[in-house]
Order: sequence, then structure tokens, then C-alpha cells
Amino acid sequence: MSRDKYNVEYTDTFGGKANYSWVERATIELAALPHDNIYTSASTIAKQRRAYNRELARKAKAAVGLTGVRGRSCHYGEGYEFRPYNSATVLFATYDDN
Repeated sequence: MSRDKYNVEYTDTFGGKANYSWVERATIELAALPHDNIYTSASTIAKQRRAYNRELARKAKAAVGLTGVRGRSCHYGEGYEFRPYNSATVLFATYDDN
């Protein structure tokens, strides 16, 4: 079974933008999404994608010690961004294609 690898960065912000005066890095792996075929329904594909995004968020937050922390998150393309409430920090998880 193939695995997807993500690089996780957790850093501070200044003016809402990532500042990188300090940074915590980690690497996580997730089981890849199954390949779709012509018989896979759109709702099944959407459910699989939502479950994959939840697992990515859970593992990325756990890798830098943010388990249980609430905030605003955004999934985009092959990445994930999380901004905890009441904290001038940001977490990025980006797909590693190597």
C-alpha cells in the first residue's frame, strides 16, 4: 500500500503572515487515497476525501503538540493550514513529492 508523506511546519506569525523567527518541523505519513474508477460514486469519493483531510489535520497537529487545540483550518490542493485561536502561530502541512 502506498503512503503519502507530508512536511509539517509550526511557526509564529507577525501581522498575520508566517514569521519563522522560530519553527518546529516534523514529517508525517498517511495511507494514500484509493484509486477511483468509473464505478466509484461522487459521494464515495467525497467521503474518502473528507476522511483523508481529517486524518491529515489530526496527524499534523499531533506531530507538533497541538492535539485538542481549536482554531481555523483550511485544506488547499495538497496542503493544509491551521491557525489556533488566540495565538499568533500557524501550522502548515505540505505534500512531499520526493
